[in-house]
Amino acid sequence: MLGFLVYPMGSVIYYSLQHYNVTKPWDNGFAGLENFARLLFDDPIFWQSLGFSLKWVVVQVVLQFLLGLALALIVNESFVGRAISRALVFSPWAVSGVLTTAIWVLLYNPFTGISRYLADLGLMDYGAAPLANPGTVFWAAVVAELWRGVPFFAILLLADLQSVSKDLYEAAAVDGAGRTRRFFHITLPHLRDAIILSTLLRSVWEFNNVDLLYTLTGGGPAHQTTTLPLYVAALAAQSHDFGYATALTTVAFLILTFFSIAYLRLSKFGVKA
Repeated sequence: MLGFLVYPMGSVIYYSLQHYNVTKPWDNGFAGLENFARLLFDDPIFWQSLGFSLKWVVVQVVLQFLLGLALALIVNESFVGRAISRALVFSPWAVSGVLTTAIWVLLYNPFTGISRYLADLGLMDYGAAPLANPGTVFWAAVVAELWRGVPFFAILLLADLQSVSKDLYEAAAVDGAGRTRRFFHITLPHLRDAIILSTLLRSVWEFNNVDLLYTLTGGGPAHQTTTLPLYVAALAAQSHDFGYATALTTVAFLILTFFSIAYLRLSKFGVKA
């Protein structure tokens, strides 16, 4: 615990209070709260990246959950080829973020990807590049991440669906409850804790999304797809401004901690309804 949690967190907090740039060692030293004042009052990119991070998390988690729940319900039914269908549903989760990006970069290629075929149907202009257009880059990135993220919800929710007693559904059917009523009064209440846990985990992961967005858009165009962690990575790797980057990391940590505690408290995770 000390080696893997306390020490790294303490180091981040320590450097967030320092001017620490390896390319400007003469300026290094204690900064106090200057880094935090800078991000709050003098850094518009911080607010832009934070706003995009929140938008990204909400859109991704909501869509991934709804699609994942739908897939879990489908592959939970008995039908011919169910095992193959489950394997196909879950397979994108096994693909790394960088490889996922490579797949979607090829799909979004304006000359050889899906844009060309959409143009043939009159739905897009020839040569249109979804990842370079400010009007389409967000949803292009959303679709790519959905392909990778939906299986996470499908796997987790399907595992919980397997434990629902069939006797409950049979008793409800005998009492005249239709499919919709059985879903809202048996399935959803049973999935409650799994839904809370999966949405919380996925929210944290999507907030910290770096690999897919970095390799897909690089945070562009004009920082329109820059999440806060991606901004931190750019500061650390390109500007070598580790003091300011760790201050941003500290703020991100505080945001996620507050959100996680509030979400678990408000959702009453683990408390039987």
